[in-house]
Amino acid sequence: MIPQSVKDIVANGSNVGLYQTIAMLLFIIFFLGIVWYVFSRPKKFYEEQENAPLNDDIEDTDL
Repeated sequence: MIPQSVKDIVANGSNVGLYQTIAMLLFIIFFLGIVWYVFSRPKKFYEEQENAPLNDDIEDTDL
């Protein structure tokens, strides 16, 4: 039998539960890594970005 889609391959494969568990663990590790990266930066690192929408460095003379 030739599988017609990825769904057939995943549904009928052996160790499907193991693959799902590994995928979930990789996602959790990646997510926690991103959260750790964001919170480990000093607050001064984000000061320029947080005020960017409010800063009008370019003057609009065409209005």
